[in-house]
Amino acid sequence: MMTEKSPDEPYQEDAESLSASEKKTEQEEKIQRTLIACIMGLIAGVLSFYLSGNVDPATGLQPEALLGIFILLAGIVLQKHIFMLMHLDYTNIGVKDWFYQGFMTFALWFISWTVLLSTTLLSPM
Repeated sequence: MMTEKSPDEPYQEDAESLSASEKKTEQEEKIQRTLIACIMGLIAGVLSFYLSGNVDPATGLQPEALLGIFILLAGIVLQKHIFMLMHLDYTNIGVKDWFYQGFMTFALWFISWTVLLSTTLLSPM
């Protein structure tokens, strides 16, 4: 028979609870991984802007814009190798965490590339 937990009972993740130092270490690794994703997104956005060619003032597009998407994908893939270089444990990162890493990289890539494209179009000719 399964018994249901009442809402008053505290949530326990596992039978073994993490110590305070383990929780702190895990939190620091999550922060480092998030910073890596953000920095890779910014780098990928700037590289996408500079490597995709000059912006056409009439359309606001770059001739090699597809290259920017490939740079984004490379930035997401390179994160695993950066984790290895920084001695971060990447083996216990689940699908949801990799999706988060990819989304954060995409968000900062998109924002940085868009800002650079916008400022290029707004500058006086």
